[in-house]
Amino acid sequence: MDRIPILKVGDCLLVTIQVDMHDELAMSLQEDLTSQIAKYASRGVLIDISSLEIVDSFIGRMLANIAAMSRVLDAQTVLTGMQPAVAITLVELGMALPGIKTALNVERGMELLQAYLNQDVEPEETENDGAQE
Repeated sequence: MDRIPILKVGDCLLVTIQVDMHDELAMSLQEDLTSQIAKYASRGVLIDISSLEIVDSFIGRMLANIAAMSRVLDAQTVLTGMQPAVAITLVELGMALPGIKTALNVERGMELLQAYLNQDVEPEETENDGAQE
C-alpha cells in the first residue's frame, strides 16, 4: 500500500501530498501522522496539498480530523498550497476546516508555525523572569 512520507523538520512535521488522495491513503496518513506527532512530540504540522487538484467530502473531513487530532496532541496544523478549485469545492461542501490555518505556500506556512511556536515560548519566559519569591 502507498504511504505519504512525513518529514521531521525541527519541532514540526512536513507532509507533502504528491499523489491523488484516495480514502485508504487518507486513513493511513491520519494514523501515520498522529503516531509521528506523539513519537517526536512535534508542535507543528505542515501539510502541503499544492498537488491536489480535487478534494471530496471524505478527504476534507480527513484533513479536519487530522487537525483536530493534532490539536489534542498539542500540535498546530497549517495547510499550504490549496488550489482555487479545491478551496471552492470545500466551501461548496460546507467544510470550513476548523482548527486549520492556511497559507499560500510552504514558506509562509513554516513562518506561521514558527510564529505559533515562538508565541508559546515567550509567555513562559516572561512568567519565569518576573517571578520572585
